Amino acid sequence: MTDSGESARILVASDARDFLVVGAGPVGLVTAILLGRKGWRVTVVEKRPSRYAMPRACTIDHEALRILQSAGVMRDHADLFEPSRGERGGYQIRNGDGTLLRAINWNRLAESGWANTNGFYQPDLEAVLESMALAIPGVELLRGRTATAVSQDDSSVTLTVSRTNDGISPPEQLSARWLIGADGANSVVRELVGIESVDAGFEADWLVVDYEPLDDRTWDAFVTQYCDPAQPATAVNSGPGRRRFEFMRRSDVTVEELSRPETAWQLMAPWGVTADNARIERSAVYTFRGRWASEWRRGRVFLAGDAAHLMPPFLGQGLCSGLRDASSLAWRLAMVATDLASDTILDSYGTERGTHVQEIINEAVAIGQVVCELDPARAAERDAAMLAELSDPDAVTVEPPQPRLGHPSITEPDDRNAGRLSVQGRVEVRGIVGLFDDMIGGQFELIGLDVDPLAEVPPALATWFATIGGTASTISVDGQIRDVDGSYREWFAAHGCSVVLSRPDFYVFGSGGPGVATRLLTDLHELLAGDAVRAHELIKEGALP
Repeated sequence: MTDSGESARILVASDARDFLVVGAGPVGLVTAILLGRKGWRVTVVEKRPSRYAMPRACTIDHEALRILQSAGVMRDHADLFEPSRGERGGYQIRNGDGTLLRAINWNRLAESGWANTNGFYQPDLEAVLESMALAIPGVELLRGRTATAVSQDDSSVTLTVSRTNDGISPPEQLSARWLIGADGANSVVRELVGIESVDAGFEADWLVVDYEPLDDRTWDAFVTQYCDPAQPATAVNSGPGRRRFEFMRRSDVTVEELSRPETAWQLMAPWGVTADNARIERSAVYTFRGRWASEWRRGRVFLAGDAAHLMPPFLGQGLCSGLRDASSLAWRLAMVATDLASDTILDSYGTERGTHVQEIINEAVAIGQVVCELDPARAAERDAAMLAELSDPDAVTVEPPQPRLGHPSITEPDDRNAGRLSVQGRVEVRGIVGLFDDMIGGQFELIGLDVDPLAEVPPALATWFATIGGTASTISVDGQIRDVDGSYREWFAAHGCSVVLSRPDFYVFGSGGPGVATRLLTDLHELLAGDAVRAHELIKEGALP
């Protein structure tokens, strides 16, 4: 839906909305889609009059693809993403001589049912997300609006917006029950509500060059970090038919010099990338830094994506973390809006996500410090230490970080699996094979391996679980829901359980043996209710709704 003329003014004047989302990038649009698909009325406000046509993020992981799957993207648009391939796990760190120092296994089989890491072209993804969002009856997009003020009370939040680059039109006010600021690193929403950021202590200027290869060259790795003190650089597969180079700015080079078009060609020349075999789409200098918001919520206002956290791109986790925010926040807001949960569950959004993303930021900063070393002597010491590690076979290829959710959390407190990412594999149901979320689904998924997870659950508790969108399934080798590739059997064995309860954002609430489901569902009910009365007592009294 476009907003122009009289119809736009009528649309803006309407207060019949549940959520305001500021920012029409992938995080804001996915948030709108996840809420809109549940029937909520969502208005997305974007300062740009049209979509940004240049690439930005270019890598996305398996968990983020599962989130996009939950938003309906992957059914028709899986071809937007190109899986990581290449030797040594796809992600290589090499020194100035080209010697391998470390490898990260981005080619691994991922627990979310998708390739661990993928390249993509952000403008194409944003076009799909915008089209899908606007196809939902309750979702509207107001472009060319800049947020200028935020006010709130106990029941609503009001956003004042002005026409971008228009000093004539009067400001407009939009009201909703909640507001999500997904408006990027320079978030106006964050500034308007007065939330400060914590700096991770890393900052470096880099030239980012996106180009289309005109030859059929094969690269050894999906991503290679070149730790050359003479010129640190990164080479990335940035989506189907595209490549990216990144070059750190040395102290003897100004930002202006680095920004010149001829500089990009000069820096790419050692890799044989020239004007004869490549077409530059974008060349721009960015400051890579790490930081996170000191608060993720201020009353009815929430932050998500780069508005809440910023990280150097060395792990390709910036957008992935933002999509985790969208998923984590959307299910909470939807349950609170439907009176299926107390609004106290909103408090744990920031504590869970904050700890999780800080670990990833710290990992990215650590790799950045390795890559950005400009002192030849210290670089030589670094190389020697990392080469020594390669003598250990287990250290040759390491796994990407898999953080646990922070606390307080809507998870079982003493469960070693709780707060970890759950599994999705291929299953066969009545002769049809597909990913579990597509075949069975459910907001909360209770899965038993070779056992009926509801076998000993009181009927009232099972009924309540169904009312919050819960599904209960038994997966086996040859049952009604068949474990096609053995991924569930492998995951359950590795995690030492036979029953697992996962949340709508795919994180484990709790796990255990065959009879654990009653305790898990009871504790989930208590945490969602935010009530001091133990749900165990309600079950005994037969009073559980």
